[in-house]
Amino acid sequence: MNLSKILNVVLVVLVGILLFLLWTKGGVKGEKPSAATRTSIDVMHERTSIREYTKRKVSKEDLETILRAGMAAPSAMNKQPWQFMVLEDPEKMAQISEQLATSKMVKDASAAILVCGDLQKAGEGWLEQYWIQDCSAASQNILLAITELGLGGVWTSIYPAESRLKFITELLDLPEHIIPLNVIPVGYPSKKVEPKDKWKPENIHWNVW
Repeated sequence: MNLSKILNVVLVVLVGILLFLLWTKGGVKGEKPSAATRTSIDVMHERTSIREYTKRKVSKEDLETILRAGMAAPSAMNKQPWQFMVLEDPEKMAQISEQLATSKMVKDASAAILVCGDLQKAGEGWLEQYWIQDCSAASQNILLAITELGLGGVWTSIYPAESRLKFITELLDLPEHIIPLNVIPVGYPSKKVEPKDKWKPENIHWNVW
């Protein structure tokens, strides 16, 4: 093989390596980013509601990571008026599934996180109601952390439905000042679910309506 042929082979190999690196690092348009280049924005767009799970158990370490993310959320006046209950008791999770139509998937999850507002930590007067926004922000952080860890979850609402509030409060013996906002089942997805494209430019208004 003469020198020119050797150089051509080397060039083809180098081009192939370069294209491979671009592909794996998300440099090719339309490809999802690799773990190395994945950003928080990517995680936001990857998040979707997961309602079916495998039997694989979520570790305590992962659950703590998720809860830490929840507590990193912003809150009005830094009151942090939240409390979290981690449910792993199959009997209680089954009862929630049976009694709450919107939370049927809880029984199949490895665990569930009950996000609650603590009125003893909330502001006074009309400021008390900020617990709803604060706990909602914490819930979104939880869902994003679940996505980042390769797990699945879904927001299932409790507040403000009176029947759901009464049932959860009695089942889990919650104090009077603790208001359950939602329950988020956590588990390993049993199948891949593509996130919905929710981008709608018509919902944006610049300077005037």
